[in-house]
Amino acid sequence: MIKFLNLKKINDQYETELLKAANKVISSGWYLLGDKTKRFEQEFSEFIGVSNTIGVANGLDALRIILRAYIEMGVMSEGDEIIVPANTYIASILAIADNNLKPVMVEPDIKTYNIDPDLIEEQISERTKGIMLVHLYGQNAYSNKIGDLCKKYGLKLIEDAAQSHGAYFGENRVGSLGDAAGFSFYPGKNLGAFGDAGAICTDDDELAETCRTLGNYGSQEKYLNKYKGYNSRLDEIQAAMLSVKLKYLDDDNQKRRIIAEYYLENIKNDKVILPTVVSNPQSHVWHLFVVRVKDRERFSTYLQKEGIQTLIHYPLAPNKQEGYPELHDTSTPITEKIHNEVISIPISPVLSEEEVKFIADVINNYK
Repeated sequence: MIKFLNLKKINDQYETELLKAANKVISSGWYLLGDKTKRFEQEFSEFIGVSNTIGVANGLDALRIILRAYIEMGVMSEGDEIIVPANTYIASILAIADNNLKPVMVEPDIKTYNIDPDLIEEQISERTKGIMLVHLYGQNAYSNKIGDLCKKYGLKLIEDAAQSHGAYFGENRVGSLGDAAGFSFYPGKNLGAFGDAGAICTDDDELAETCRTLGNYGSQEKYLNKYKGYNSRLDEIQAAMLSVKLKYLDDDNQKRRIIAEYYLENIKNDKVILPTVVSNPQSHVWHLFVVRVKDRERFSTYLQKEGIQTLIHYPLAPNKQEGYPELHDTSTPITEKIHNEVISIPISPVLSEEEVKFIADVINNYK
C-alpha cells in the first residue's frame, strides 16, 4: 500500500539530527520559553522575510491571537466582518468566530481553489476590517488586486499560511505579503513538528508584542496580566525539531514540485480534473495534490484496491457544518461543488519515482 503520507519515512531522513536536538533540550533542563524557541523564531523570520515570529501552540491559535490582538489594539471590534474564502478548512472560520467577529465567505476560483479576487469587493461593507487570505493546498493566493483592495478600503490582510510554508509571490515568501500571517506546524505540514505547533509572522512590532503577550496568559511580566490571555506557546522540543527540518524545507518543497509536474504532465484521464497553477512554479509548494472526480467514492475505492491511499480535503463545506448554523443560509455553489468532488492523492518528498509513475498509471486506467 502506498501511504497517503508516510511521516515516519519523512522524519527518518533527519533522525540523527533530530535525536541530537531533542537530547540537547532534555539535558538542558529548560523546556519552555528558552533559547531553542528564540533560535527557531529568528530562523523562521529570516526564512519568511519578516521582522517578527512568535511561536504559539498551533495554527488555529496563531490566527485566533492575531485577530484578538487587533481587537486589543482598537483596530477591530466585536461584530466587525472578516472576508474569508468559503472553501477553507474550518480553522479559518473558527478563528474569526471565536473573536466574535463575523466571517463573510467569498467563493473560490474553481480552477485554483483559492479565493476569487474578482468577487471580494462586492462583499466589502462598512463593518469589513480585514481579509483572511488562505493559501489553500500550498498555492499562493495573494494578488496585486487583493493588495490594492486592502489599501483602498483600509483593510488588514491576514494570511492563513498553514499549508504554504515556503511558497512565493514574486520574490517574496508567503507569510510576508500581508499585515500578519498564521502558520501551522502540524506533523503532516510541509514543515511539520512532532505534535501541535504554530507561529505568527509580522513586520508590525506593536502587533507582535501584543500577540506574544496574549499567548503568554496576557502577561509581559510574570504574575502581571495585561490582557485576558491564552496559554499558547511553542515548546523547546518542538522548536528544536523545527530548526532541524527548516534547513531542508526548500529542497523538500522542490521534490514535491517535481512530483506534481509529473502528475500534471502524465495523468491524462478525462474523468479526473487536475489542479491549476496560475503563476510560476515557486508559487506552489504542493502541500496537497488535489484532483476532482464526479464519482469520488468509486474513484477512492478503485485506488484503494490498487494499493493507493487517498484522503479528502475537505468533505463538507464550512457553511454546511452543524456547529455553524448562522452560516447555513449562505449560498456557495462553487464551494459545495469543490467539497463534493475533491480527493487528494499521495504527494510527499519521500515518494519514489516508481511509486509516482504507478499512481499516475493507475489513475489513467480508471474508467
